[in-house]
Amino acid sequence: MEKIEFDYPAAKRGITKRAHVGVVGSGDMEILLEPSTTENAHVSITTSVNGFRETWKSVFDRFFSKFDGATSIQINDAGATPGSVLLRLEQAVEVIEQ
Repeated sequence: MEKIEFDYPAAKRGITKRAHVGVVGSGDMEILLEPSTTENAHVSITTSVNGFRETWKSVFDRFFSKFDGATSIQINDAGATPGSVLLRLEQAVEVIEQ
């Protein structure tokens, strides 16, 4: 198990809702997205696959280039692919924007 954390500064809009998407299982993941307690975005990942910090960073760099919310994101991962991660993130954003 590996724990990875990232911070993204100066998010432009506050988030008021929470979202829970996905389930932890073989090859999948869950995302818990909630309002940040600061003006920044914070990401905390717990993954069963070690050694992919740079891949996770690339995924979140891409995500936060489009999403400007001040949010706290917790991910519990069981080996999801980067494409699955982005899909789950988009689903979580859809939930909070409804």
